[in-house]
Amino acid sequence: MMSGGYFDYQQYNLDQMADEILHLIESNEDKTVNDWGDRKGRFYSAETIQRFKEAVDALNLAKVYVQRIDWLVSGDDGEESFHNRLNKELNELKECDQ
Repeated sequence: MMSGGYFDYQQYNLDQMADEILHLIESNEDKTVNDWGDRKGRFYSAETIQRFKEAVDALNLAKVYVQRIDWLVSGDDGEESFHNRLNKELNELKECDQ
């Protein structure tokens, strides 16, 4: 059983968006062609790809905050556990970025 629900579990859409942007980053320079004869890569500049990476970081950060707030206002966490879990997950994000 999933906890939360205050935001109708929409925070998981943030994960999906981050994953789709990561796919765009990873396939940016893909020269293979699709079924319609178009190259799969979009060949955006390094500056644009950097902004995509920043967007992924922002979405991951937003997902952590929304998830923790969701559990707090849904009664699954109290304020103390809200702060503890939020800090833990924010620190985990920082470690992943390094």
